[in-house]
Amino acid sequence: MATPTDTDILTLTQWLSPAYPVGGFAYSHGLEAAIEAGTVVSAPDTNAWIADVLENGSGWNDALFLAAAFSAENAEELSAIDATARAFCASSERLMETKLLGQAFGSVTGDVWDLDLDQLTYPVAVGRAARLKSIPPILTAKLFLQAFASNLVACATRLVPLGQTDGQKLIRDLTPVCGRIAEQAQHVGLEELSSTAFLSDITSMTHETQYSRIFRT
Repeated sequence: MATPTDTDILTLTQWLSPAYPVGGFAYSHGLEAAIEAGTVVSAPDTNAWIADVLENGSGWNDALFLAAAFSAENAEELSAIDATARAFCASSERLMETKLLGQAFGSVTGDVWDLDLDQLTYPVAVGRAARLKSIPPILTAKLFLQAFASNLVACATRLVPLGQTDGQKLIRDLTPVCGRIAEQAQHVGLEELSSTAFLSDITSMTHETQYSRIFRT
């Protein structure tokens, strides 16, 4: 396993920062609908919800897609991985989310680092970028998942609402989960894709017709 350099760490920190212009702050991944329905009303509820999405839903799958994209040896293989990532989206909003985040990430990262990341879903684009810049995949996956969890915590902080201290405690508590999932994803392939976070999928579908909303998903 390659040892990350300071440049690797700082590049990933830039790519996955809330300041990176991908618009990740606009997506709640269905959490807004869960809060509206009264399913998530506290810090413990938020922790349980996000941990379930990470371990049993799109967090796990995205870690697998990222690792597979990193390992892809040619354009055909990368395209097949990307097609599978699209197929695993449980709703039209989920598909929109990963497509638009991927396009924004690919456009900015391609322009700044002169990489070809055209029209890829978000985890596939990040995995491919890490491969092209020789950044270790396990570190990439850990920071990718932590950024995903942090975005959902930020959503809950606004809508539950939660205090800033509770929000930071949640990110602290979820970080080891992100690390464990990232490590597990390095040792298996896309045959281990699965999703049993059904309530998250349902709220994502419900959100599509939610009358009043702040987030795009």
